[in-house]
Amino acid sequence: MVYEMLMMLVGLGVLIIGSNLLLKGATDIALRARVSPLVVGATVVAFGTSSPELLISIQAALMGSSDFTMGNVIGSNICNLALIFGLTSVIRPMKINSDSIKVDWPVAMSATLLLYFLLLKGTIGYMEGTLFLVLLLAYTLFIIDKSRKEKLKNVEKHYPVEKEITFKGNLWLGIMFLIIGSLGLYFGSEWFVTGAKNMAWIFGISERVIGIMVLAVGTSLPEMVTSLVAAFKKETDLAIGNLIGSNIFNILFILGITGLITDVKASGTILNVDMIWMLGVTLIILPMMAFNKKMGRTSGFLLLTIYVFYTYIVIG
Repeated sequence: MVYEMLMMLVGLGVLIIGSNLLLKGATDIALRARVSPLVVGATVVAFGTSSPELLISIQAALMGSSDFTMGNVIGSNICNLALIFGLTSVIRPMKINSDSIKVDWPVAMSATLLLYFLLLKGTIGYMEGTLFLVLLLAYTLFIIDKSRKEKLKNVEKHYPVEKEITFKGNLWLGIMFLIIGSLGLYFGSEWFVTGAKNMAWIFGISERVIGIMVLAVGTSLPEMVTSLVAAFKKETDLAIGNLIGSNIFNILFILGITGLITDVKASGTILNVDMIWMLGVTLIILPMMAFNKKMGRTSGFLLLTIYVFYTYIVIG
């Protein structure tokens, strides 16, 4: 028991350090590449913070524990939007970029609906995994191209064409921070989840509950720490892009890769209960973000209440 607790504490410390380095590297790369922080959050940072879910989901699927895999992905998405988005909004209300409403949210909602209808059919296999990865590639290329064009327009608008524009920040140093930060997030999450998972098994908790509550919350810690750090540093676009982008990556990338390796299915409880909650939470954040283009403390408290109620249902 003491060993598990120590592993969790060390993992949390490594997570905090890794998130700071990841945020620093992502910001430097955004500046050098003329890509907005929102896009970096929705792609590079989202990929880095989703890596624990990827490795755990693949391992669980290969071991035949589909409830671990699906519970991890679905639980992480609910945690990202209800717990982390809610907590971040309570601590620091955030302005919402119009791209989050017009681009990122529709993609996240569409991916969630697609997953639900495919699971109704049966399993996520090779064909479904390929489809997910193609959709993710198209989304990533689209938002990067869109951001670069908008960034260049802004530069040309504010500076004469003949004037050379210089950008501060060392590209290779930013890449190094990004790599070290991602490694810190991976190992920190791995240690935290291993300790928490062992403690859950000691108390005899079911595989579905472990996947949704322990693994999902544990693997969402990178998103939580990164988003909170970004919010405190007033990098709200990075925080919002990270959360919504992570949900897109969790479905399209994690289940896409896992589906290429082995078939994944959802139990009746996950399909009829947890998937409905994920659809509902994804849907409800749209009016919250669209209202005055700001996520305030009231919306944050509402999301936290939803997550507490969902947790009560799962545990109960």
